[in-house]
Amino acid sequence: MLYKAILVALLAAADAFQAGAPLSFQAPHSSSASLQQLVMAAKQVPHGGTLINTFVAPANKAAVIATATKTIEMTDRQSCDVELINNGALSPLKGFLNEDAYNMVVKDMRLPSGDILGLPLVMDTNDESIKVGDKLLLTYKGTQMAVMTVESKWFPDKPLECIKCYGTATIEHPGVRMVAMERGKFYIGGSLQGLDVPTRDFPCATPAEVREMLPGDADVVAFQCRNPVHRAHYELFTRALDAPNVGPGAVVLVHPTCGPTQEDDIDGTTRHKTYVKLIEETKDTPSGKRTKWAYLPYSMHMAGPREAIQHMLIRKNFGCTHFIIGRDMAGSKSSVDGEDFYGAFEAQDFAKANAEELGVVPVPSLNLVCVGDEVNFEYITAEEAKARGGEVKKLSGTKFRQMLRAGEPIPEWFAFKSVVDVLRAEWK
Repeated sequence: MLYKAILVALLAAADAFQAGAPLSFQAPHSSSASLQQLVMAAKQVPHGGTLINTFVAPANKAAVIATATKTIEMTDRQSCDVELINNGALSPLKGFLNEDAYNMVVKDMRLPSGDILGLPLVMDTNDESIKVGDKLLLTYKGTQMAVMTVESKWFPDKPLECIKCYGTATIEHPGVRMVAMERGKFYIGGSLQGLDVPTRDFPCATPAEVREMLPGDADVVAFQCRNPVHRAHYELFTRALDAPNVGPGAVVLVHPTCGPTQEDDIDGTTRHKTYVKLIEETKDTPSGKRTKWAYLPYSMHMAGPREAIQHMLIRKNFGCTHFIIGRDMAGSKSSVDGEDFYGAFEAQDFAKANAEELGVVPVPSLNLVCVGDEVNFEYITAEEAKARGGEVKKLSGTKFRQMLRAGEPIPEWFAFKSVVDVLRAEWK
């Protein structure tokens, strides 16, 4: 019976693919777990067990759009959330959280199913007229992205959300500032019917597409970043392949977020251009041959420990078995006194505490520093540098951006010259 069910599912998927629909598998209830194992081979199991895909078949789009009672133009952040729900990056979600689920995630970091979710996924609005039962056509810069069925509408306790998710309620924190000053006063929850993705300057592969380019019999180590990749980053993620808890033959997936982030960060389109240049420069090196690249339309929250969990489960859905946790992962500083909101290893400790249940192995990043002169330099661990007694080179990201704006020369020990050339030409 299982083989018959598999054949039926494969034939149905082939017919849908020929018709232009996204390729997906829906197993019969009695054999869904077995079929999932066969389809996913030895790759990482999606969060919740099934890779969600809310996109409707092309032939059904017009009928779905016709059901909408109101059109909502989304913000950059909202569009990122919709795209990641639709393509399964936020599996097992099939839509925005309803009030009960929102309250559970805020307080306990869990969905009603028991699955972990680091941060709540909500649609916000100031529209008083939206009511339960409405069908909203969600658009973004000319793209009809989804139809949302409103199942819940409420006035959220934003201070509680900020305290629980960000560890603070002060607007000095960029995530708190976003919740308090950018989001609308109401939250609405409900399922999505996916329609399309926005046109971008850079491609954003879906979890299913990324899984197809990853090995099915080896560990996959994910590296998250929201900035151009500099030399320290490159050394960090390539050396992670030799970590003691990473198996032989592993590859690294460099998976930068290209959505909204902190106000002073370099924009996503420019960051993507630096990645393209670095790929070209390193593709034939031993490290480059073990490196895969993809881009994530994700909106950063700078939520430290809880955002580290969010990043881990998203990369789990993309097929990754391991995740590099850097110092002060997704951290932020006060806009008033410059003090860090989170400890340097707080995200690492939180990730380790939840790793077994989440099913993703955290790989603590090496504390690498640069020693030597401007020409002859190398990256070694801070412990080794201390033992040698040599001077450690330092340049902060803030200072780096200031030097770029001022047209000052950037030392090659800090950044690849090719990356700097792109930033000087593209970043304003």
